[in-house]
Amino acid sequence: MSWWRHAVIYQVYPWSFADSDGDGIGDLRGVRSRLPYLRALGVDALWLSPFYPSPQADNGYDVADYREVDPRFGTLADADALIRDAHALGLRIIIDLVPNHTSSEHPWFRAALAAAPGSAERGRYLFRDGRGPGGDRPPNNWTSNFGGRAWSRVPDGQWYLHLFAPEQPDLDWTNPEVRDEFHAILRYWLDRGVDGFRIDVAHGLAKDPQMPDLGEAPAPSGGHPHWDVDEVHDVYRGWRRIADEYEGDRVFVGEIWVQTVDRLALYLRSDELHTAFNFAFLTAEWDASALRAAVDDSLRALSSVGAPATWVLSNHDVVRHVTRYGGGDLGLRRARAAALLMLALPGSAYVYQGEELGLPEVEDLPDRSRRDPVFRRSGGAEPGRDGCRVPLPWSGASASLGFGPGPASWLPQPVEWKSLTVERQNADPASTLNLYRAALGLRRTAFTGDDLTWLPTEPGVLAFRRGDGFVCVVNVGDEPARLPEDARSGTLLLCSDPHLAGGTRLPGATAAWYRT
Repeated sequence: MSWWRHAVIYQVYPWSFADSDGDGIGDLRGVRSRLPYLRALGVDALWLSPFYPSPQADNGYDVADYREVDPRFGTLADADALIRDAHALGLRIIIDLVPNHTSSEHPWFRAALAAAPGSAERGRYLFRDGRGPGGDRPPNNWTSNFGGRAWSRVPDGQWYLHLFAPEQPDLDWTNPEVRDEFHAILRYWLDRGVDGFRIDVAHGLAKDPQMPDLGEAPAPSGGHPHWDVDEVHDVYRGWRRIADEYEGDRVFVGEIWVQTVDRLALYLRSDELHTAFNFAFLTAEWDASALRAAVDDSLRALSSVGAPATWVLSNHDVVRHVTRYGGGDLGLRRARAAALLMLALPGSAYVYQGEELGLPEVEDLPDRSRRDPVFRRSGGAEPGRDGCRVPLPWSGASASLGFGPGPASWLPQPVEWKSLTVERQNADPASTLNLYRAALGLRRTAFTGDDLTWLPTEPGVLAFRRGDGFVCVVNVGDEPARLPEDARSGTLLLCSDPHLAGGTRLPGATAAWYRT
């Protein structure tokens, strides 16, 4: 069976994972030095957020060269060594690909600015004439995901589309040159040995050619004029043909924000992408009914196309789930329980760096330290995503808590993270780190297959059976609840509450695994 159908994939955010040279910024050599940690944690693969050359207007999601490594992170030789070392440890490598837009410093966009309206150079992007007298109004009323309008004007009067920052001009995916270039980029990295790609904004490549104002008649696909337009699927059919040429079960995972899991399933048909992030599960409230609905809807919709579900609780774009679930001790208890729920579900799972340490969101970063364009473009009204990107605490070996040999990290770490370092948690059998290690180890042996059977429970409790006698019970409520019969008659394998040794009741905000 394909490895990616049940894999646990660990997201590495290169800026913040490990710094090898003391400049306060993580790098590829730092990632290489921590591969044994990831192997011992028990994950199957790494997903690396962008490490390409970039002006860093959006922390690397504004790519200036898709075939190189930004000097901040190392060299192409470092990338090759990372792939080689990971494979030697049995770890696979998935890299980020950003196809919706390039950097404004990409050679193509520089050429477009130097060329005339209507030129082949401008045809790679979405340049349009403005509206109104002199064309001084944007072509439509579309807005940027980072705040403000989605159009910027160039000196000759035309406007270009950027659904994110102005430094991230959108490509025109109806242009054969754009498609051919990304086919070549895929082959370039597949030839270097990567095992797959995480596709940024995978739902955004196609746009309604009429470019209507938002709020007017719907786009031809019956939906939004620049998100989840049906023509995007043809792009991924071409990509799948390329991946299928390579040995080693190469994989695509899409970042796809859509309205329903049924729309998500369309991207995962057998000739398109392999998997996609399950944001319905990530965004579900800490509520038994909401969580079960997210699980049921996902399994139903994805089974219709033969694709595995994926489960994720945090990533580099959202508030860490310890904080989303209430923060403090309560948030941590819920996060630990959610981890056991996620890791017991059929399909693959994603772990965002630091969640295995129980890290919370850092909500009091000084304004001068923040880099996220969301913060800048909103004039500080929106805090942005920097709070989930603070560098990891590894040990007490340096002022940056072992992140690197230097005195500081690019975002300041809270003083209280001294108690959350890998070093401290290694020595504590009850730590969140050791909970993840135990869960990932048991996941390999405790159950197999894709079955899931819900068990009758008290209100506020989720319980299901997997495989040959594995039962997961999650008490989402705040008060102790009676265990279902299948669990009461079984053997406790693992519990998110390290002090639970047995009994017939499960404390609030607690999950447990049983063998019956």
